[in-house]
Amino acid sequence: MAYETIRYEVEDGIATLTLSRPEKMNAFTTGMLSEMLDALDRVDADDDVRALIVTGDGRAFCAGADISNGAGEFLTDGEESVRNADGSFNYSSPAARDGGGRLTLRLYELKKPVIAAVNGAAVGVGSTMLLPMDVRIASESARFGFVFAKRGIVPEAASSWFLPRVVGISQAARWCYSGRVFDAAEALSGGLVQSVVPQDELIPTARAIAQEFADQTAPVSIALTRQMLWKGLGMSHPMEAHRVDSRAILSRSLSEDANEGVNAFLEKRPADFPMKVSTDMPDFYPWSQEPEYD
Repeated sequence: MAYETIRYEVEDGIATLTLSRPEKMNAFTTGMLSEMLDALDRVDADDDVRALIVTGDGRAFCAGADISNGAGEFLTDGEESVRNADGSFNYSSPAARDGGGRLTLRLYELKKPVIAAVNGAAVGVGSTMLLPMDVRIASESARFGFVFAKRGIVPEAASSWFLPRVVGISQAARWCYSGRVFDAAEALSGGLVQSVVPQDELIPTARAIAQEFADQTAPVSIALTRQMLWKGLGMSHPMEAHRVDSRAILSRSLSEDANEGVNAFLEKRPADFPMKVSTDMPDFYPWSQEPEYD
């Protein structure tokens, strides 16, 4: 796919996905959604990519959905695609799916770590798309806002699931109920971002974090760990985690990667893990699948 609204680059095992509609403050469109989903598939398929950085081009990260053509912008097949013959809504229609949710669910299923480098305004879907990313850092000029109530709509992108888990229910409620835009310092104190840095240090900081994830770690182990942590948020009892842990420990302990990791430690040398995410995930994976949309 040729990209028109994003840039995708890989350097030294780190992929960078840059939202690139700077003249529109990187406002989110259906075209951008398709391109981002394609880029995420590329990240998972490329064994040379060990981590992903997501950032924005120009002065904004993402100023929210592009609603310049009205509130129905994201009904790509027209309003009739989500109506029954009697005029009522067909909520089960695939066309009724929220585009932001399609993106965040794909991020949730990603096998590689994701670092958000928020360079400027991140409002609406610009904020909610950050939630399933593993580490979120912001420049001092970044701004955030869950502004949906001020637009007469509600939080999207599965953020009613993600946001309380990231920042707690009370903080999530306060930001969503007010719909106000807040600065990077408040995002840091509220737990939305992990650090705030000067603008010129944003990408170097993100790349340093990505390199920490890639150096001397087994790619399959990282992929499993990411899914264990995120899927664990939805488990109802620690026994569910114990079952997954036990399968993962069993399969990994008897793997070529574990043999290499132990030998490298004993021989005091860097490990060269042979197993690949694209071909060598254990047979019990995936233990949890995104349910069918209904």
